Amino acid sequence: MEHENHTFSSDFILLGLFSSSQTSQVFFSFIFFIFIMTITENALMILLIHSESRLHTPMYFLLSHLSFMDILHISNIVPKMIADYLSGSRTISFAGCGFQIFLSLTLLGGECLLLAAMSYDRYVAICHPLRYPVLMRDNTSSLLAAGAWLVGILNSIVHTSFALHFPFCHSRAIDHFFCEVPAMLKLSCVDTSHYERGVYVSGIIFLLIPFSVISISYVQILLTVFQMQSSGARQKSLSTCSFHMVVVIMYYGPFIFTYMRPRSYHTPGQDKFLAIFYTILTPTLNPIIYSFRNKDVLMAMKNIIQNNFLNKK
Repeated sequence: MEHENHTFSSDFILLGLFSSSQTSQVFFSFIFFIFIMTITENALMILLIHSESRLHTPMYFLLSHLSFMDILHISNIVPKMIADYLSGSRTISFAGCGFQIFLSLTLLGGECLLLAAMSYDRYVAICHPLRYPVLMRDNTSSLLAAGAWLVGILNSIVHTSFALHFPFCHSRAIDHFFCEVPAMLKLSCVDTSHYERGVYVSGIIFLLIPFSVISISYVQILLTVFQMQSSGARQKSLSTCSFHMVVVIMYYGPFIFTYMRPRSYHTPGQDKFLAIFYTILTPTLNPIIYSFRNKDVLMAMKNIIQNNFLNKK
């Protein structure tokens, strides 16, 4: 009992991504640039959606939640990485690690459900345009967004509680750049196989089912697109769908590979490399792929710039 009390009061050590080499300094600069870029473009996206009436649609409402999730997600991880690199200290408190796990799982799970909701929105808009005002009313998009947050939070509470409940009897050095459940399980000195089965069940609910919904939605969209008479509209829709699916695969692929493999198949280097995709790169790409390539967003940005310029005059 005394040992368990000591376990719960001790700090963890995040081994991180960076070393003291010249290559790590370049990589650190790149991560820092990506962080600033992600915060800026997602904050701009939220500002545009809330200030421009033409973007007050269910799709952009869901996109604003996606941008907010991306801001929180990258802010949950990268500032700690930057602070550790600059200070030379790699410790994180038990409470800090628990909060990082909780927020990360909330946002990862919520984003999985939100991306599925967005694909459903696009499916209805393209395949059933006449029924879109009925199927995607304002309250429908609000319920979809609220559901993604709520289910993500409930799932995160369960997994965070279990992950931190296990006794850590060996090294407290987490070979990762943030507190993530698979990396934490490696430190436990008890059998975690029953809990890992629960992780697989969550993986089916939050990863495989939403990914299947997205895939089916885009297959239906493509079938509808191929029947379009206009080659220009067909080419534009194909381009949009292709970019969307690339981002979806970049997010779900590494996420599935990390959370739905047995613990014995995990290697620290591989886990860290895969986590970069769904924690750092995807939040950077989401606003570019989903929004800034869209003429409505570009027009809204142009209007805001012009209005600010006229006000200054």
